[in-house]
Amino acid sequence: MDYESFSKSWDGHVLELIDVSAKKVHAIDKKHKQIVEGACKVFFQKGYHPTSIREISEAAGMSMGQLYHYISSKDDVLFLMHRHMQTTWYKYLTENLHEDPDDPVQTLTDALRLTTDFHTTNKKLIQFVYSESKYLSKQHLKVVLQMDDKNVVQFWRDLLIAVQRKTGLDIDINACANILVFTNVFMPLRGWNLKDRPANEYKKQLLQFVLRGIGIPAPS
Repeated sequence: MDYESFSKSWDGHVLELIDVSAKKVHAIDKKHKQIVEGACKVFFQKGYHPTSIREISEAAGMSMGQLYHYISSKDDVLFLMHRHMQTTWYKYLTENLHEDPDDPVQTLTDALRLTTDFHTTNKKLIQFVYSESKYLSKQHLKVVLQMDDKNVVQFWRDLLIAVQRKTGLDIDINACANILVFTNVFMPLRGWNLKDRPANEYKKQLLQFVLRGIGIPAPS
């Protein structure tokens, strides 16, 4: 899936769940990104609950009236942050991952390395989204979990299927894909307890651990 299709996969859900009075879809998407970028500034500093809608509007450079053209609540912003995390990750991959259909193991290895780099660089975003997801409404959470499976887990399923076809590896594709999603966020969620050595050493160790767990010889 190309980045544009990946990003658009969220559009119907956004329009269904968020009460938007603006009419132009392109403008809505642009404003939602502006709102999320502003929200990140205050959420990362103050947390979800202490942050007010007014502080989000100020950080986004929008009036309260403008803001309410594109969202109806702070919960909507949290939902949009999940989309932002997912689409930003995928854009980073499409810009940096060079898929080799003849060497799916190398493609998988590169995708794992790039994802770990992305999650480490965007540590605050990952930490915030994972810790604050509990505040999503049931309806918003249902869509977030659905899109996580459709886009993120499916990305790893597809890579693992290619590896299996090439190598004959005997693995549970769905279980391994979900394990990959979880282990990829290890550094931002547990890195606080790993400060005795450079982060790159732990990234390398994590990559070796994951590949060997799947049954693939890890790079030295």
